[in-house]
Amino acid sequence: MTAPLRLVIFDVDGTLVDSQGHIVASMTMAFNALGVDVPDRAAILGIVGLSLDVAMPVLAPALTPTQHAALVQGYKDSYRTLRLAHGAAEASPLYPGALAALQKLAASDDILLGVATGKSKRGLDALIEAHGLERMFVTRQCADFHPSKPHPSMIHTALSEAGVDAANAVMVGDTSFDMDMAQAAGVAGIGVTWGYHAPEALSAATHIVQDFDALHTTITTHWSLPV
Repeated sequence: MTAPLRLVIFDVDGTLVDSQGHIVASMTMAFNALGVDVPDRAAILGIVGLSLDVAMPVLAPALTPTQHAALVQGYKDSYRTLRLAHGAAEASPLYPGALAALQKLAASDDILLGVATGKSKRGLDALIEAHGLERMFVTRQCADFHPSKPHPSMIHTALSEAGVDAANAVMVGDTSFDMDMAQAAGVAGIGVTWGYHAPEALSAATHIVQDFDALHTTITTHWSLPV
């Protein structure tokens, strides 16, 4: 009997890459350009994973929708400026062990890889190209085409594009938004502890892992696959 295809969906910021420096810098530039108080670093990192139109009202609830829209555009412009100045790979370096983990999973004939991120398509494509991952992911879901996490739309579309059932998929991420999205989509969530939300915030996760070696073991154990 042929083994079913499996799908491992990765969040990006805080899971595969550490982009916090440029995220905080871009958010600071956007708020300064509008002349309003800049949220602290913890608050900014706390909204990573949300789509920008959802994140700005969380960071600045007293501002108007027009001001929120200006912050969204200001952030996009600032992030793009920093990315062009420094390069996407430097702006968002892969975490140690991330590339090896992706390559090991991709080497399995019955495992497909995807991403589900709050990044824009332009930003995601630039990042994937910068790290030479163009052929790594069979499905790429981003904020341009979906409601913000934790809505399950990204995962539902990833499952459909990959031709994989929910029972044969896992979502890997560092935030409560990722784990809540996984739960809403009916897939197992694997929370990672090296990202932007504290481990105790990942209460909806099926599993919690502390490094990429543990991630691979957890994935294979979850499906009872050969290690």
